[in-house]
Amino acid sequence: MSDSNSTLGKIPASVWVLGGVSMLMDISSEMIHSLLPLFMISTLGTSAFAVGVIEGLAESTALIIKIFSGALSDYFGKRKGLALFGYTLGALTKPLFAIAPTTGIVLTARLLDRVGKGLRGAPRDALVVDITPPEIRGAAFGLRQTLDTVGAFLGPLLAVGLMLMWDNDFRAVFWVAVIPGFFAVILLILGIKEPRGRSIEKRTNPIRRDNLKRLGPTYWWVVTIGAVFVLARFSEAFLVLKAQISGVPMALIPLVMVAMNIVYAASAYPFGKLSDRMSHSTMLAFGLVALIMSDLTLAVGDHWLGLGVGVALWGVHMGMTQGLLATMVAVTAPADLRGTAYGFFNLVSGIAMLLASVVAGLLWDYVGPSATFLAGATFSLLALLGIWIKVRKTSESST
Repeated sequence: MSDSNSTLGKIPASVWVLGGVSMLMDISSEMIHSLLPLFMISTLGTSAFAVGVIEGLAESTALIIKIFSGALSDYFGKRKGLALFGYTLGALTKPLFAIAPTTGIVLTARLLDRVGKGLRGAPRDALVVDITPPEIRGAAFGLRQTLDTVGAFLGPLLAVGLMLMWDNDFRAVFWVAVIPGFFAVILLILGIKEPRGRSIEKRTNPIRRDNLKRLGPTYWWVVTIGAVFVLARFSEAFLVLKAQISGVPMALIPLVMVAMNIVYAASAYPFGKLSDRMSHSTMLAFGLVALIMSDLTLAVGDHWLGLGVGVALWGVHMGMTQGLLATMVAVTAPADLRGTAYGFFNLVSGIAMLLASVVAGLLWDYVGPSATFLAGATFSLLALLGIWIKVRKTSESST
């Protein structure tokens, strides 16, 4: 316990503030996103395939945009301005969900919201690396992810309470979600003082060929494994749809995301701290085993108990892997290309997210929900194989 407290005390105050900003924005976003698939299907008449396409386009847009924001933050040597712009855009899109009369408006709002996420993500992650001592970066990413995920379960929890109070009024809940989004922007403005940037004489185009060559094979292996993780996980919207077909009452369905994110939040910091002390490849492998168990549980059972176990295992997998992958990018990228490195990592993951969500939606509509989760387990096995090959090659080269 004292060792844990000592590590927490070493984490810079700005990391705590960034975690608080993420928490508030996630409360805002998840109040909407935990209900959005149900809103689209029950109110707007959208198909599961269309939900998959919208989710895939939205999340992949966020990931792809990060390459530009990351490169710009490296070029200017500044992170806060881009992060602030991204958070502000995210806050401004929230009212669109409340007034959306058609699926097309929902898609527009979702895309703009995710552009904001893309603009802020890579600069924010690079800022965490800039201000944190190398020996506790895993713990710092774990802490930020924990605070972020606290928001991810508080949002759906608020959504459940308001849905029960207001007789399943989706739009009223969406209006309330506007409030924490704007508080996130205010906290970022007032709470973060950016470290001094590099001098203008040293600025070069971070995506110039000679700079990109400095991102070596180990970094690109991390990028590849991250993309396969995304293929295996697809969109969490399908957890919501799984709850619906499992007989969970409409107003209580967001509790599925609450449960997943409670497990995620509780595990992110401990696993992040552990990643500073053990093999990253080993932890990734354990995370994939948890995801495989989750997918198989969700594929074979329709009872609420199986749903709960599968969702909990999904949260464990997220806690073990998400901060870890961010740490691995930091470890394998040059200091002056960190923003760009996060950008390319998310570009490839974004393409994978679009593909995964479209395939998941098609499988759901034309084969069945079980096929969607079995496909996720298959991609997880491929990622495990990739880790095994990497570890084996590393072991052979060192002997």
